[in-house]
Amino acid sequence: MTQVTRRNFIKLAAAAGAAAGTVGFPHIARANTAGGKVVVIGGGAGGATAAKYIKMMDAAIDVTLVEPNEHYYTCFMSNEVLSGDRTIDSIKFGYDGLAKHGVKVVKASADGIDPTAKTVALSDGSSLSYDRLVVSPGIDFKWAAIEGYSAELAEKIPHAWKAGPQTVLLRKQLEDMKDGGVVVISAPADPFRCPPGPYERASQIASYLKKHKPKSKIIILDAKEKFAKQGLFTAGWKELYGFGTENSLIDWHPVSQEGLVKRLDAASMTVYAGELDTAYKGDVVNLIPPQQAGKIAFTAGLTDEKGWCPVDKRTFESKKHPAVYVIGDASSAAQMPKSAYSANSQAKVCAAAIVAALQGKEMVEPAYVNTCYSIVGDDYGISVAGVYRYDAAKNEIASVEGSGGLSPADASAEDKKREVLYAHSWFKNITHDMFN
Repeated sequence: MTQVTRRNFIKLAAAAGAAAGTVGFPHIARANTAGGKVVVIGGGAGGATAAKYIKMMDAAIDVTLVEPNEHYYTCFMSNEVLSGDRTIDSIKFGYDGLAKHGVKVVKASADGIDPTAKTVALSDGSSLSYDRLVVSPGIDFKWAAIEGYSAELAEKIPHAWKAGPQTVLLRKQLEDMKDGGVVVISAPADPFRCPPGPYERASQIASYLKKHKPKSKIIILDAKEKFAKQGLFTAGWKELYGFGTENSLIDWHPVSQEGLVKRLDAASMTVYAGELDTAYKGDVVNLIPPQQAGKIAFTAGLTDEKGWCPVDKRTFESKKHPAVYVIGDASSAAQMPKSAYSANSQAKVCAAAIVAALQGKEMVEPAYVNTCYSIVGDDYGISVAGVYRYDAAKNEIASVEGSGGLSPADASAEDKKREVLYAHSWFKNITHDMFN
């Protein structure tokens, strides 16, 4: 990714944010309306945004959001709960704002999809019919990839990769840990939700330990040889946590250094990794398993052999079933990462495609954006931004040449502090866009 100057990076991030907020807006003021029924499965970053924007673009369309939970806890910014810099309630959002736009919210799970009859079977025994269906189920986990780990065991040894109660549990375990304890974090192989997330998590936990339990250690066991924003993270770790020294708060083991987690002995809180079956004993263990699309995507036959959902990258219509669209983490949308901002951007493109299809019109050419902030420690933020276009010849989402930018490696202390302010502002703005 091309590195840009600090001034240009700020311009890029601002432009990306503006683009995300305006995708589809030319449709909102249209006099022509088509009506029709749209059902949206999943009330996260993708689904909530899609439901809201479809209704905003054409008020005549009947939009129903299917979501079993009363509240949505954002995975993004949840790591600040672990450091104690944020409360769990600060990442909790409800759906009253969508209802005010005219979106019907049904508190249930989607148990099945009949693409021929165009119906969705719900957990309460009822069903919904649709003209267009949006599936935004997020992720599920490949439990079998780590011997000895399971969904049931995750209630005691949390992954916390779906924010909420497990985030609170992991925070409590950190608080209860003795000074001098060891925190083991596993990072899965690509692709997975929020590529920089495990390393921001390690950073936020290190921030907490540095202040309250400075004799402690974090061990990151990584299924990869490199990771997102690696140079920026390690520079921050060196500056804040002594990375690379004997007294480092953080040790990172890539796959070539016994980093691939293979099994867990829950009774002894020991993780075994690598070709040599190296043992890592933790006082707190945070295993983040390999991932795949959410369960309903498999039930509905929307996935491929890799466990993700192939889609038309221009509209996000499924390649498996017509009139069904898949957005967010579950979709195969490379080069876009699996992130909240990507899901938000994809939802707006998808909304524009659906409204155009129901109105019998051509959709505008799509643009996609992503911006990702990570807070490494007190007054120390880093970020990456990207702008993407649709490549019709390849049916791919491709980076716009020269558009990508990382925070400068030589950023000043003031710039790093400003990135934290940007991160918090971004969180406030994107969650308002999704849920209000």
